[in-house]
Amino acid sequence: MHGYANPARFLKIARPLTPWLLWPGLLLVLAGSYGGLFVTPPDYLQGDAARILYIHVPTAWLGMAGWGGIAAASLSQIVWRHPLAAVAGRAVAAPGALFAGLCLATGSIWGRPTWGTWWEWDGRLTSMLILFFLYLAYIGLAAAERERGGDGRMAAIFGLVGAVNLPIIHYSVLWWRTLHQGQSISLSGGSEIASSMIWPLPMTLGGFTLLFAAAVLMRMRAELSRARVEARMRRAAA
Repeated sequence: MHGYANPARFLKIARPLTPWLLWPGLLLVLAGSYGGLFVTPPDYLQGDAARILYIHVPTAWLGMAGWGGIAAASLSQIVWRHPLAAVAGRAVAAPGALFAGLCLATGSIWGRPTWGTWWEWDGRLTSMLILFFLYLAYIGLAAAERERGGDGRMAAIFGLVGAVNLPIIHYSVLWWRTLHQGQSISLSGGSEIASSMIWPLPMTLGGFTLLFAAAVLMRMRAELSRARVEARMRRAAA
């Protein structure tokens, strides 16, 4: 990883990689969303309300994966002192918060016709709401440290501590009696969703993941460019 610690070397790869992530991701999201909304049959129990899964599942995955990225960047900063780790953590935070918020919003929309309520203090919903607040706290802490000229160590420690919530989210449907349905798709490839309905989901999952990665790269590039401009201004003022 330290081979990419040099910002110039990182930017040499990130610049051409960004559009290769952005445009295929956008196409996959559009194709998967079209298939999920207009091609797949309605669910036999939930009807058309179940179509929101093509957005809800990717947002849930990326909301959790985003904090996983923050934890990895935090570990890299604390243990290996990677020069770009703090930049990566800050870059992941905003897209992660966005997807966590979208997960909560789409879950509420899905829950209204399914459970008869917009919100329930359910184990999965509550732990996901905590994750959203953790994102907001991390963004605020990282911004405050950056304004004071700190190295981001406090934000990195917070990023590692906040990762404790990830297994709680994952196992919440097993640990507590919950309205939220259990795991429908296993890591081994098994699925309780009919094949006629599930095929657009890998497209939206892959598409949103590519868009997430593109957003992170763009934010990292913007922050590195801003740091370079600030450094030039300080040299000019000296």
